[in-house]
Amino acid sequence: MSDLTRTGSTAFYTDQYELTMVQAALESGAADRRSLFEVFGRGLPAGRRYGVVAGTGRILEMLRDFRFGDEELAFLSREQIVDSRTIDWLANYSFSGTIRGYAEGEIYFPGSPLMTIESTFAEGVILETLILSAMNYDCAVASAASRMAQAAGDRPCAEMGGRRTNEHAAVAAARAAVIGGFASTSNLAAGLRYGLPTIGTSAHSFTLLHDSEQEAFAAQLKSLGTDTTLLLDTYDVEEALQTAVRLAGEHLGGVRIDSGDLIEQASEVRAGLDRLGAHDTTITVTSDLDEFAIAALAASPVDSYGVGTRVVTGSGAPAAGLVYKLVARADESGAWTSVAKNSTGKPSRGGNKEALRLIDGAIAVEEAVGIPTLPGDLGDGRSLTVDLVVDGEIDESHIGAEGVTRACARHDESLAELPRSARRMQDGEPAIPTVFYPK
Repeated sequence: MSDLTRTGSTAFYTDQYELTMVQAALESGAADRRSLFEVFGRGLPAGRRYGVVAGTGRILEMLRDFRFGDEELAFLSREQIVDSRTIDWLANYSFSGTIRGYAEGEIYFPGSPLMTIESTFAEGVILETLILSAMNYDCAVASAASRMAQAAGDRPCAEMGGRRTNEHAAVAAARAAVIGGFASTSNLAAGLRYGLPTIGTSAHSFTLLHDSEQEAFAAQLKSLGTDTTLLLDTYDVEEALQTAVRLAGEHLGGVRIDSGDLIEQASEVRAGLDRLGAHDTTITVTSDLDEFAIAALAASPVDSYGVGTRVVTGSGAPAAGLVYKLVARADESGAWTSVAKNSTGKPSRGGNKEALRLIDGAIAVEEAVGIPTLPGDLGDGRSLTVDLVVDGEIDESHIGAEGVTRACARHDESLAELPRSARRMQDGEPAIPTVFYPK
């Protein structure tokens, strides 16, 4: 992804009030007070049974470049956004705290302490917008992708939504969709940066470019081979199908349908392919798919799905609804004092937290959250938090292609623990309850 400034810094992926809070805290003398921030969601989008953690690796990537260089400092001074004392502080900024959280790809529920940031107040508060912007979007996409992939079953889904969002979000969406269970993406930048499998052959414009559909298909087959996928619905699907098999033979790799009644079209195309002897030719369907459309196609002879708009916009929930709150501050002795917001409709739970997923046999039954620790008699469970940054040192294994591979595995393992109700498309309660201890 391109950088915000010529310096390559990510420090301006933030809101002005983060910096003005630093200035005021420097004035009050509280800027260096040890503080504990927490990222959590008060609920899940309507109808969702679980969420998927995503964006962690991108946050760590951006944290590496979170520095205020000459360009950023000059802007702050010129626009008189903060005073000279604060500019001097920002010039030396480097996060030296500790960040722990749910592993990327992990399933989460309302109240899950997804990430905790322990640092001075100033070092931690300045990261709020950076962390929330990545996690709110990526979690939304990964959660939607997970539902779609579950609806698809063994049939692979490809992310194809880059043209339905901005160029930066397109890369993030591709990464998050693969973490959520998609098999591939059409976005080359995401493929390069994160080692994601990429797919793509041709669009309607390629067919329209040529004087006939036959000429277009012949050119594509000559260039890309018979394993390519031919797009059937530029003109007449039945005629295109016959042309495709006549030119490619029985070993045509695949065909794609992008319009019309996909259930009816898929059945007719499968029957046509079989009639012409192309029994192994696969059928891919696209056209504004979401988890409900994919579920409706479960009985249709479809081999794979291409999903665009709905996955990159979170399938109706474009932000995960996560917040970043101060939950504890150190007193004069260094001990933690719990703090919490009590405003109507937006409460938070103060205190450091320990999270455990309780397992009965092989099935998750409870998200247990202890404040600050859990009782020792809860039974079998799995600890949910891992170290991401320790004393300013970033764990690089969460970054890049390796981070995505680990996140995909974590998602698959976590999802396998959930009760069957987690896969229902109907509205309902979270798949397991979140219980805070002491109760």
